[in-house]
Amino acid sequence: MTSTRIAGRCLCGAVAFSVDADAFDNRTACHCAQCRRWSGHYWASISGPIDEFKVDTGEDKIKWHQSSEFAKRGFCSECGSSLFWHGHKLDAYKSRIAVAFGALDTPTGVTLDQHIFIADKGDYYELADGVPQLDRE
Repeated sequence: MTSTRIAGRCLCGAVAFSVDADAFDNRTACHCAQCRRWSGHYWASISGPIDEFKVDTGEDKIKWHQSSEFAKRGFCSECGSSLFWHGHKLDAYKSRIAVAFGALDTPTGVTLDQHIFIADKGDYYELADGVPQLDRE
């Protein structure tokens, strides 16, 4: 069986990547304070096995910021696009990576599954899309 790849890139195109659409099955919008600061709003991402993620160009342009004791966030060093989240020090997430929905080429053919950490969401917006909401993760 052939997998369907979804391509993505940063704003300037220096970093391009692809993921296996079938393996990347966790589609969330995180509303925690870190994700809001990182992305400028909430962090909408699709995640899956890191071995089903491929950097096609610009691996040397990806910079990582250790945003907490257990996770790091990847961005393009040329344009600053927020691209990746990797919980590299958490057993449940070591082998997975999350990529920004907004960096994916459209159409993606996928939709959001859930909102997480809505207890921390900003006070400047409401969630009325009918997608399940979790106070935490």
